[in-house]
Amino acid sequence: MTDITLRRADESDYGRIESLLAANDLPHQDVRDGVGEFFIAETDDECVGIGGLETDGSDGLLRSLVVAEQSRGEGYGTALCDALETSARENGVETLYLLTTTAAPFFRRRGYERVERENVPDRVRDTTEFADLCPASATCMRKGLAEVSEEEAERAADR
Repeated sequence: MTDITLRRADESDYGRIESLLAANDLPHQDVRDGVGEFFIAETDDECVGIGGLETDGSDGLLRSLVVAEQSRGEGYGTALCDALETSARENGVETLYLLTTTAAPFFRRRGYERVERENVPDRVRDTTEFADLCPASATCMRKGLAEVSEEEAERAADR
């Protein structure tokens, strides 16, 4: 399994986060608003990807998950998503939601299911990403985090 270190981003990372998101046509306009937390995935002190979480009680929004182009195809997306889900779970999130225009198959393989936007809790629908930044055509998905699948447990044990 691909080893990554996940650390919380700080203000010195914001420029890199915005650049990577913008380069991949992902919402980046609210990175500095402090609404959610962004995380940097690193291996050997090199940034290989980023991802964000916005949480409100038992619900959370997985957002802006991206792997740097030169690092794709090496399992970093899976490792980053595992780490973000673990962080969310450890912070009391029971259900994660996301919007995607290009990665629905990736998230479906990870146990996310399609859900209609109107079935998403208001506190998630009211986030800037849901309300303003992502197009209405984006696929909305959710995953329950209460139970860890055997596959996820194996991946976590391999790290």
